[in-house]
Amino acid sequence: MRKIGILFGKEETFPPAFVERVNSKKEPGVSAEFVRIEKVIQGAADDYAVIIDRISQDVPFYRAYLKNAASAGVAVINNPFWWSADDKFFNNALAEMVGVAVPRTVLLPSHTRPDDTEDKSFRNLAYPLDWDAIFDYVGFPAFFKPFAGGGWKNVYKIHNREEFFEKYHQTGQLVMMLQEEIQFTEYYRCYCLDCRLVRLMEYDPRQPYHQQYVQNPKPIEAKMKKKLEEAVLKLCAGLGYDFNTVELAIRDGVPYAIDFGNPAPDADVRSVGADNFEWVVENAANMAIERAKKFKKGAMNLTWGKFITEAVQNRRADAQSLKI
Repeated sequence: MRKIGILFGKEETFPPAFVERVNSKKEPGVSAEFVRIEKVIQGAADDYAVIIDRISQDVPFYRAYLKNAASAGVAVINNPFWWSADDKFFNNALAEMVGVAVPRTVLLPSHTRPDDTEDKSFRNLAYPLDWDAIFDYVGFPAFFKPFAGGGWKNVYKIHNREEFFEKYHQTGQLVMMLQEEIQFTEYYRCYCLDCRLVRLMEYDPRQPYHQQYVQNPKPIEAKMKKKLEEAVLKLCAGLGYDFNTVELAIRDGVPYAIDFGNPAPDADVRSVGADNFEWVVENAANMAIERAKKFKKGAMNLTWGKFITEAVQNRRADAQSLKI
């Protein structure tokens, strides 16, 4: 029996629906269950072929458990090694590599010196920074947010340099980035599963949490739909995330990637709505079953590694074709 496990925390709707859906398909030799951890022994995988990770971003013990499981051959979705190394600033650089528009962004050192460092630790860092050049490049208004992490924690909207320095002084040891605000006409949050399946969801981040997913959205014009789907697929192929959401803001007909490293994205029926929930449950179940069937005991069953190479090669091929 090839077991599929789901590792989760406070979620109430997606995990049981996922397990029920996998098991309802009665795939020979495949079953799903909630992950149960009784011990973690180096190099052992607890007999799982696939684990869907929904919580390790908040629990370091789980992240270590998943890395160990992956090293023993479990197909962990999403890849815990890459997820541990991921950050939003690099994601922006990767977006440019694969040809997706992103807001102008700069990385800034933490306002407060990290523990166990001294002035000499920063002898390579010019200070004060070239603030005029930074502000001219990004412009105002702008968003000021951590270079890693999520959940809209420690995110500020900044209107001028005085406000920037006021907030900068409050960020302590957080490494931050300053990012151009994209004044958008439409905004989409897009599921992407298996780096090939895309669900476009009209979304309004300016609304209260429970009203952000637009109910009864208007149809998307075919040309724009193609642009959105292409951007999502390029990003997720580059990142190698098999279960992700990408947020795209439309300005002057161009999709800008705003937030696109969400490897444990919201999948609660109460927020995403019944239709979107059904789509993600069904396709996540199919993806997990497919991975379980392809599972090779003793092999490395993670998928990331080839994706970024392929994404960059495709970008270069696109650029070359435009010259012809």
